[in-house]
Amino acid sequence: MTFESSSRAWMNAELDMLRDTARRFFETECAPRQADWAKQQHIDREMWSRAGELGLLCAGIPEQYGGGGGSFLHEAVICEEQMRALVNSFSINVHSGIVAHYLLAYGTEAQKQSWLPKMTRGEIVAAIAMTEPGAGTDLQRIKTTAIRDGDHYVINGAKTFITNGYHADLICVAVKTDPQAKAKGVSLVMIETRDLPGFRRGKLLDKIGQHGQDTVELFFDDMRVPVGNLLGEEEGRGFAQLMQQLPRERLLLAVGSAATMQRAVDDTLAYVRERNVFGAPLMSLQNTRFKLAECQTQATIARTFVDDCIAKLARGELDVPTAAMAKWWISQTTCQVIDECLQLHGGYGYMNEYPIARMYTDARVGRIYGGANEVMKEIIARAMDQKV
Repeated sequence: MTFESSSRAWMNAELDMLRDTARRFFETECAPRQADWAKQQHIDREMWSRAGELGLLCAGIPEQYGGGGGSFLHEAVICEEQMRALVNSFSINVHSGIVAHYLLAYGTEAQKQSWLPKMTRGEIVAAIAMTEPGAGTDLQRIKTTAIRDGDHYVINGAKTFITNGYHADLICVAVKTDPQAKAKGVSLVMIETRDLPGFRRGKLLDKIGQHGQDTVELFFDDMRVPVGNLLGEEEGRGFAQLMQQLPRERLLLAVGSAATMQRAVDDTLAYVRERNVFGAPLMSLQNTRFKLAECQTQATIARTFVDDCIAKLARGELDVPTAAMAKWWISQTTCQVIDECLQLHGGYGYMNEYPIARMYTDARVGRIYGGANEVMKEIIARAMDQKV
């Protein structure tokens, strides 16, 4: 079973070529270095430039801004190959699939021309900073403030769990431009971090999985940023901007989870065919066969759901509740399938030298980031309650 199956209606020859390029890059240039990156807790900076050279950054951004001129389909293919190769030490999703599209949707022409071409080439690395020590999914309660002082915002506060934060040159920061308001007080401000007074990165955070992913804390102490770095035409639009982009972001998470789920099944099938128990291949035991049949069925359902959501997004029809369904169900099911697959590996499944062990810890965060799964269910329930 592979993700390039001809049964996927949205695939075409151009996307197949992109898939081949992405697969070679992640398998040959990235996967062999995962262990080293895990030890240092971040990738080597030049890998961003290398990804840019190969056209793997900002593939869904128009060519006039230096991008690949593709669509979400191109980003989905890259995401699938990155997760299939178990290369999670840098987030192209955040850089290309999230921050670049905030700029494309809400940025001024000057902002787009200034930042998007550099992001495409990998000259600058992008991150988004929403979560705070005291505010996770509930973004209306963030405490980081941006108070206008002439032609600048003075920003004070802290952010945590920031993906790509170690290398980030450009960060989209959720702030309160009106500290007394809730949703209407939230704005998004772009900050260029190089030599920026008042900007400080905290330590690399020690996580149970995704050890090579540079996840850090950020601190802003009277940090001055030009008012022209506001994203959007006016203050107070940040919460609406975040909500508008969330279906796309959550679908990317579902795409990656589905790819990981299939990789877990494929690896386990190969293992049980070779592993002998009681003088016969482990695959010959009915329990093994039934468990794998269940896992492959779930992986196939996940892939089918993802494909349907991708088609909806391409038509402009993917709504918030459906994206929430895809995010929570596929991330949850991925964890369950990986657990079953690890069990079939026996003691070897508990050894980090086997990919299934890394999948087990790496996948767990999928139920948390992008909005905790409990919040996804609340979004779905509210939509159901509103139906007449």
